Amino acid sequence: MPRGLNGTHRELSLTGIVVPDIRRPPALQAREDPDSQRLQRSRPLAASFAGFMNIFKEKERLRREAEASRKALARPAKEIGEEISKTFFRAGLVRSNAIVAGYIPMRGEMDPLALMERLRDAGCSLALTRVVAKDQPLQFHLWRDADAPVKSAFGMMEAAPDWPTAKPDVLLVPLLGFDRRGYRLGYGGGFYDRTLRSLRTREPVVAVGIAYAGQEMILPHDDHDEKLDWIVTEKYARKFEGN
Repeated sequence: MPRGLNGTHRELSLTGIVVPDIRRPPALQAREDPDSQRLQRSRPLAASFAGFMNIFKEKERLRREAEASRKALARPAKEIGEEISKTFFRAGLVRSNAIVAGYIPMRGEMDPLALMERLRDAGCSLALTRVVAKDQPLQFHLWRDADAPVKSAFGMMEAAPDWPTAKPDVLLVPLLGFDRRGYRLGYGGGFYDRTLRSLRTREPVVAVGIAYAGQEMILPHDDHDEKLDWIVTEKYARKFEGN
């Protein structure tokens, strides 16, 4: 359709532009009033914003509940690490030469360090995340035996900036909660959503949530939320469809 033409005031026919009869019924004239049109356009935006705020508030409430619940589920790292490792390897999630990016747990997160050591023993290379900036995806760096993680501005232990960079094949993801569709509940910073979105636009990556089975919950989600490919708990591994 040529620029400037639309189906509201002018239409195209086989013989050219057809100008509708200007003697329209009053009701139709009212709908075409510019102020009325602006009002109609604003309603979907207002509804969208209201829906976003409802999801935001619900997630904040769920974060408080999930963090308390996760604390109650906590078990000794060595004991739970062995169970997680068995579940992970039974699922056959990695090849022996894969690069697996993990994390150093904080605030009661499921501890993946025993699993990561077993992955190294099985021939995988390990990587750690690093926060580059508040609104940017995470950066990945190879974690070699002698490397000592550093404390970030956000209080988490992470890769040092001078470690070699890495492109992970598998990403172990911490979380507060997860649901049956593969959505996760994080702390609200959006780091893993941005990171997964960025990685997935370039090449395949397998995102594996690491959690207690008791962290499963019903979650709201929006278009910014990236789904996990798998969840691995001390009891089971589950693959999610749709990514």
